[in-house]
Amino acid sequence: MKVLDPKASYTFSKIFELKLIAKDLAQEFGYSLPRKRLDLPQYQGELDRIHDLQDRIEETLPYISLSTEAARREILISPVVIDLIHYTIAEMRIEYPIKVTNQLQGYLDYFFDSHHRFLIIEAKREDLDFGFTQLVAQLIALDQWLSDQPTDHLLGAVTTGKLWEFGRLNRKTKHIEQGLDSYRVPDDIDPLMRILVQVLSD
Repeated sequence: MKVLDPKASYTFSKIFELKLIAKDLAQEFGYSLPRKRLDLPQYQGELDRIHDLQDRIEETLPYISLSTEAARREILISPVVIDLIHYTIAEMRIEYPIKVTNQLQGYLDYFFDSHHRFLIIEAKREDLDFGFTQLVAQLIALDQWLSDQPTDHLLGAVTTGKLWEFGRLNRKTKHIEQGLDSYRVPDDIDPLMRILVQVLSD
């Protein structure tokens, strides 16, 4: 059974609102979706600002209400992505529009491009489960949009700012692996940043 109306137009945010199961959406476009521990590789070099980043977030948290998505982006996500640029010199686009088809279109909250290595980050105030469904749509769209790029895998993250989860698309097998592991900010900022840096440094 189709989960999307083939005659209708959808955006990534509309797909989130539909509350679809990620696996069902992936299958709609010919992808499989296993859930597993991803054991994502972590950057092994020095991260010269990681302790300062953790300290700044911890210092700020007692004084900020994180009840809105805008607050979470400003206080929790922005410091992470700014330092990610520091470590990788990757280009970052915010609210980046792409359109592949009428069913695969919309904005990528954060899109990183570093010499044919790519990363997308989707920010959500809450509900990472259906946020991951939206991430699936974005990864599939990116896979097709980057059809002329040789990279074998595409990595995406969905985050509330406090909690991060990952999905990895294997472009050859059309598998989208949903990671079972979660990373908390600020407690897990070191492994989280090392994963993000490694994606853009391979």
